[in-house]
Amino acid sequence: MLRMKQIQEMYNIRVFTDEGDYFGDVEESILSQNKVHGWRVRATKSSFLSRVLGSAKGVIVPHQLVKAVGDIMIISKAAMPSYSEDEEPVEAA
Repeated sequence: MLRMKQIQEMYNIRVFTDEGDYFGDVEESILSQNKVHGWRVRATKSSFLSRVLGSAKGVIVPHQLVKAVGDIMIISKAAMPSYSEDEEPVEAA
């Protein structure tokens, strides 16, 4: 059965990739008229984003990359910035 959620229910839910990596927490939604265009995901201490982004606070994930929403949000692996362990973290502009 399809369950509808209100936008305010989405704030602070945890975001994971389809491979199971913890990505961050939903901070804000990006709306235009009556449609969700994207989600601002905050980098938290234990998230993949905090390791990759360094001092940046988060990223915007287009809604097309969201695969499922329930108690958590699952996004496509394509939303993850490319990163290898031997590279330095990317500094935000």
